[in-house]
Amino acid sequence: MTDMQVNPSFRLAYVPGVTPGKWVGVWRERLPDVPLELVAVPSTDGERTVREGGVDAGLIRLPVDKDVLSAIPLYEESTVVVFPKDHWLAAAEEVALEDLAEEVVFHPLDDTLGYTAGTLPGRPAVERPATTADAIELVAANVGVLLVPQSLARLHHRRDLTYRPAPEAAQSKVALSWLQERTTELVEEFIGIVRGRTVNSSRGRGAGQPQPQPEKKAAAPRKPQQARGQGKAPGKPQGKGQPQKGAAQKGRGKPKRRG
Repeated sequence: MTDMQVNPSFRLAYVPGVTPGKWVGVWRERLPDVPLELVAVPSTDGERTVREGGVDAGLIRLPVDKDVLSAIPLYEESTVVVFPKDHWLAAAEEVALEDLAEEVVFHPLDDTLGYTAGTLPGRPAVERPATTADAIELVAANVGVLLVPQSLARLHHRRDLTYRPAPEAAQSKVALSWLQERTTELVEEFIGIVRGRTVNSSRGRGAGQPQPQPEKKAAAPRKPQQARGQGKAPGKPQGKGQPQKGAAQKGRGKPKRRG
């Protein structure tokens, strides 16, 4: 019995800030008979969820254990700094790391940028917030600022906060990851979708399946041919001395010489 018969569904984990909607939509068009179940997991649990086999694959943040998991990097996110709207940083179009030297910069336990102790710009807070959501609350209380991927800044949007790009800061990479030992047909199908493969070029379940062909339009009935020499508009015979059509007449179009 194949994996397709045992588990005719696909479970996909995703971490906060990742929006799998466009790929899910393609899946449902190509495999309408195979349900795709989305499983939201905290950022810190993305790799563990995939390793433990609770899902078929996951849209999680790098790095991952390459000895156990396969991963296809999908995109790299821009990093922004979040602060109150009346903060002095709001006057800048983007923020350099040296601008944060005197600011308290929160380092939540679910940090997605890979900063370690002592490497985060700015002044460290007394305690690390448990989550990014907790750090956002502290930023709103005007206690400090926060560096996060732009998708998380949008996810935790508040009217009293804003953000600016921080191009010098570390960045987060999102990848499709799965257990190396469980590269099933359904996993191959989803790999093809995120890589933009067509149905015919896919290696997964939908590969080689005939696709509906567009209906051919009926040919328009032929008009009866006119007898040779009939129906043609009479033309003017071109005699000698008459210029051919389109030929420039002598003397026209030449620029006048200036004395």
